[in-house]
Amino acid sequence: MATPVIALDVMGGDYAPHHEIQAAVEAVQKWNVRILLVGRTEEIEPVLKKYEYPEQSIEIVHADEVIAMDEAPLPAIRRKRKSSIVIAAKLLREGVCHAVVSAGNTGAVMASMKFFVGTIEGIERPALAVVLPTRRGYTVLIDAGANIHVRPGHLAQFAIMGVTYAEYILNIPHPRVGVLSVGEEDIKGNTLVRGVHSLLRQSKLNFIGNIEGKDFFGGMADVVVCDGFVGNIVLKISESLAEMVGDLLKEEIQKRPIAKLGYLLMSPAMQAFRKRVDYSEYGGAPLLGIEGLAIICHGRSTPKAIRNAIRVSMIFAENRLVDILKNRVREYLELHKGETSQYEESV
Repeated sequence: MATPVIALDVMGGDYAPHHEIQAAVEAVQKWNVRILLVGRTEEIEPVLKKYEYPEQSIEIVHADEVIAMDEAPLPAIRRKRKSSIVIAAKLLREGVCHAVVSAGNTGAVMASMKFFVGTIEGIERPALAVVLPTRRGYTVLIDAGANIHVRPGHLAQFAIMGVTYAEYILNIPHPRVGVLSVGEEDIKGNTLVRGVHSLLRQSKLNFIGNIEGKDFFGGMADVVVCDGFVGNIVLKISESLAEMVGDLLKEEIQKRPIAKLGYLLMSPAMQAFRKRVDYSEYGGAPLLGIEGLAIICHGRSTPKAIRNAIRVSMIFAENRLVDILKNRVREYLELHKGETSQYEESV
């Protein structure tokens, strides 16, 4: 494909526009990519002038407004049509870019994508997919925060998207799908969990049933399905736990001279461990189910995390993940067209 073009919302993160601009410069220095910096020109230009980069690889797209983290998503995108995330979404819709990366208000990013870009036919709700390390490799958690109020049918759609991601991006053949619940038994869980359990049992997916929180990092499932409220809590606790373990380990090593020597000997292993559990290595979470590609990063993302989000968006674009996902959803709906009435009752 032609050189990937990524629209980067430089006004959304906690450290905007500095971390975003640094990430963009590092990305164009490292890879064959063009980046559109979407935001207030008067704030971008002074920061951008500090760096050296291939001149044609970065372009500023002016946006007058910014949607803050504490703003309600739908009213904000309706009121602020000249905000950086809305303009980025329109660039994606018009085919000016291949993907959008933002560390801004997650709800506003999702609402902008759904309203201005649209969803894939057959998908009612886009969902955030996050890759988390496990003892057996990696697991896709979906949804990780885009949808709090959902129905069983929505979770079934999340499962299709998570499986496609696991197959084509993580190269996991015939991914095992589990529903996050309070017990392994089919009767455990709330109405939502029991409803999606029934739907997935009838599907052609490799559904293994419910999994508990204690099974998650054992790698029991390759794709774990839940609503966005539960998924976001799992994600945030996992990240903070990994950071705490690293900090405590460092603190204890510094207290003991012999431990410092042992650390030097273990340094390669420790570096590999840190890389495996560091969220910034994965950049951000793709918003699956839209007619395009968007990667949502933490508000507190480092330049490294945003740079890796750009890298992931390039991989997705090169692998034409959206087209593959469309085909998978079409195949799923075709296989289950005889169950339409039952499906509609469930959702």
